[in-house]
Amino acid sequence: MLIESYVATGGRPDARSEEARAYRRLYKTARWKSLRITKLTEQPLCEWCLEQEIVTPASEVHHVVPHKGDEAIFWSGPFVSTCKPCHARRGQLEDHGQTVVRFGADGWPV
Repeated sequence: MLIESYVATGGRPDARSEEARAYRRLYKTARWKSLRITKLTEQPLCEWCLEQEIVTPASEVHHVVPHKGDEAIFWSGPFVSTCKPCHARRGQLEDHGQTVVRFGADGWPV
């Protein structure tokens, strides 16, 4: 299994748990790809950038509620359209239960 996950990550070791590797497969399904396209079509701008009155195209879809492998949550959402930087920064903080301080367009915390 270690060799398989090493090859699947392009030669980098995969440090995720066995459970995480199992649900990561869901992102490669036709169902997820269709759901993702639908969400990005409905909301093509990064919703988190818009909170700060910044217009940025969305390229990723974030699960508002961390699913941690729960397929019911994985498929039902809710979802947020995000740009890659927001998803990498804020999305990961939220997924790990950390407090995210958001700032409005005026620079003050919201």
